[in-house]
Amino acid sequence: MNKVLIISNNLTETEILKRVLSTARDGPFKIRHATSLKQGLVKISVEKIDAILVDLSLPDSQGLNTLDQIFAANPHIPIMTLTSLENESLSVEAVKHGAQGYLIEGFFGNNLVPQALRSVIQRKAIEENYYKEKARAEIVLNSISDAVLCTDLLGNVDYLNTAAEQMTGWSRQEAQGRPIEEVFRLINGITRQPACNPVKLVLKQDKPMGLNADTVLVRRDKTEVTIEDSASPIHDWDNIITGVVIVFHDVSAAHAMTIKMAYLAHHDFLTDLPNRLLLNDRIEQAISLAKRHNTKLTILFLDLDNFKHINDSLGHETGDKLLKSVTKRLNACVRGTDTVSRQGGDEFVLLLIDYNQEEDITLIAEKIHATLALPHSFDERELYITTSIGISVYPSDGEDPETLIKNADTAMYHAKEKGRNNYQFFSDAMNVRAVERQFIESGLRIALDKEEFILHYQPKINLETGVITGAEALLRWIHPNWGLVLPERFICIAEDCGLIVPIGRWVLREACLQGKRWLDQGLPAISIAVNISALEFCQNNFFEGVKTILKETRLDSCLLQLEITESVLMRDAETNAAILQKLKSMDIQLAVDDFGTGYSSLSYLEKFPIDVLKIDKSFLYDIESTKDNRIIVSAIIGMGNSLNLQVVAEGIETEPQLSFLKSLHCEEGQGFLLSHPLVAEEFETLLTNYSVLPEIA
Repeated sequence: MNKVLIISNNLTETEILKRVLSTARDGPFKIRHATSLKQGLVKISVEKIDAILVDLSLPDSQGLNTLDQIFAANPHIPIMTLTSLENESLSVEAVKHGAQGYLIEGFFGNNLVPQALRSVIQRKAIEENYYKEKARAEIVLNSISDAVLCTDLLGNVDYLNTAAEQMTGWSRQEAQGRPIEEVFRLINGITRQPACNPVKLVLKQDKPMGLNADTVLVRRDKTEVTIEDSASPIHDWDNIITGVVIVFHDVSAAHAMTIKMAYLAHHDFLTDLPNRLLLNDRIEQAISLAKRHNTKLTILFLDLDNFKHINDSLGHETGDKLLKSVTKRLNACVRGTDTVSRQGGDEFVLLLIDYNQEEDITLIAEKIHATLALPHSFDERELYITTSIGISVYPSDGEDPETLIKNADTAMYHAKEKGRNNYQFFSDAMNVRAVERQFIESGLRIALDKEEFILHYQPKINLETGVITGAEALLRWIHPNWGLVLPERFICIAEDCGLIVPIGRWVLREACLQGKRWLDQGLPAISIAVNISALEFCQNNFFEGVKTILKETRLDSCLLQLEITESVLMRDAETNAAILQKLKSMDIQLAVDDFGTGYSSLSYLEKFPIDVLKIDKSFLYDIESTKDNRIIVSAIIGMGNSLNLQVVAEGIETEPQLSFLKSLHCEEGQGFLLSHPLVAEEFETLLTNYSVLPEIA
């Protein structure tokens, strides 16, 4: 019920107003009365008044001064003045002074009075809401990182947000009314010629426009910054163009980040050595040169003996320092034209060029043994390490990178069988690995038939609240003789022989069935994440297979999350975008797994209907002391937030990692610190008893 304050010492008029307002057809008003301005101001200060009816001839106040005092007490209350016909001119002045209207004596009892008063109150409420929306929009525009600039129909600037002021060097007041070309001066970064301003095109064609690549903004102080932008027309409610809005941002950092991530995609994060991808490329180039000049090249596959014992007993930090020390010594053992690469863990691969005699290769292997055997000193301790080396030679042991590395790997295992701390050249008799591979492949086929696979579930946790929001399904193999077999041992073989497709289909079905079981038991609805291999995703019937499994298991599609790696998505971006759109049309959640290891996908993020970015665990490793990793993780989280994507961090193993992620407002995470992967029954118990993990909450 609206509350109205009548300020008048004319009791007759007041009674008439009270009667007509208290019996209003659309609902009565609650009436408050004051006979003087002083009394009225007291009531305004202690009560919420929705409207004021005031006589401008009061015992203690006359004329427009009355309005001034009321506005001083509360500038937002709508006011209507009470006047006689002969004083109507004063009420007209009062409207110009800020009053919403006036009532003329003799018409106070008219039934339209409540309607007029209600209209005034509603109009004031609308104005208040408009002000709130405008203020909210202003706050939002000044809070975002993108610069926003608006022009009128003549192309003159009429608005800049805070980011635009900083980007252009112009304040809003100084830029107001200036031509867009003066405030937003653009040139082509390559030709250095003036670039066409998109505002002119939008005003002419009345449709959105974007900048050409390599466009540079020349700021007010003549400094330059490379930008990306989009310009769109502003229309009134008759859909007539009234101006243009430009949204732009500095892409210099993004470009630098792309270069950095491209580097990281080809180098090991710990040792800064070339990784497997870059090594393969260099071997291919070396093979081409060797063919042309009829020379040889050599691959050395190194595995540090008993490194796992050092890592487990002294900790990962010590293990990392040892790996860096080994890296430094390996680089010192070879020439600048050779390549030292880390394959992961404690495995290194060396590419040697133009060592055509076996004696030369032997000398290098012995030099490596002698160099690595010297004590490694750090943290006031000395560590000793030896290495087993396998050697393959092009072209006798292989004519492609994969074969050469595989055969050197086989020779390395033979060296370990010979007692470690030695080197072995590959021979055809070294087929132990090949036999084991065949045995695993056969075992996988049997495992599918005999249902030897099982899923473990690792919780995904909201890092702010500790709430369990989902589970990632992880495949395990219960072998009748070997016991529990982790996927690192068999997944690559399954992918190579094509068994990953039926195995992946089993994983998806089992995960959906388990998710439905938990729901039927009344447990909280959480998403079930399933990793999709490259071979699965590329199957022609992949989408139909997912659709069929969801239908048969009766799991709500919005609870299924498919995790696909960046490299898979980028193989055929346009085709894959269409597949993702079909999946998204079913309300399935889509996640980019191991994000950050494939820089080329950055330009496609907006084309893919992605819901989730999963930060690769390699970026969290040693994050306490690795500045580059902290920068990259911060950038990925910021990028995800700006694109309205959920960000999940994998591999959280330490409290500093968790604290760092929470400080960046990373939404979700998973890792051994939060929970190891659990069998379904253990996960069910966790979800039942700890829907919020006490360690996080």
